[in-house]
Amino acid sequence: VFELTPAGGGSWTEKVLHSFGNGTDGANPYYAGLIFDAAGNLYGTTQEGGTYGYSGGTVFELTPAGGGSWTEKVLHNFGNDHDAAEPYAGLIFDTVGNLYGTTYYGGTYGGGTVFELTPTAGGGWTEKVLYSFNANGTDGHYPYAGLIFDAVGNLYGTTWAGGTYDWGTVFELTPAGGGSWTETV
Repeated sequence: VFELTPAGGGSWTEKVLHSFGNGTDGANPYYAGLIFDAAGNLYGTTQEGGTYGYSGGTVFELTPAGGGSWTEKVLHNFGNDHDAAEPYAGLIFDTVGNLYGTTYYGGTYGGGTVFELTPTAGGGWTEKVLYSFNANGTDGHYPYAGLIFDAVGNLYGTTWAGGTYDWGTVFELTPAGGGSWTETV
């Protein structure tokens, strides 16, 4: 993770905020962007790494520390295919501070997921799979990109494959009560 600062005369200075490399803190943050919270912390995903045997990626937070350094904290390790695995895209916040994202693999059918991370007392986070994609000929699978919210709290995204012609889908997830969500292609 790096920061570029204008240095005058059209040039820029790069500063590395965090280097992934030990595997347990995440690896390969390929395509995912970063987001800030109101306190100036950065959040992102890595496609691989983490502490589980499957090394299915992580969600991480970078917090500014003294002297211009940053401290990384892994909020969630993906690692079990029925949970979720390999988040390629970035994250979004809802209005109360929950994080949402997609994973390319994993879930009940192995076709990827939409997940929510909710902060808990004591600084932890709880992950919940909101939807598991199914390569059944109509549903999409392999969500490669991130999500957006509409004004009433529905989530929208795309899948790389699946649907009627197997070229991907645009989907909507609507809260259905009791913590469940309903998908519409």
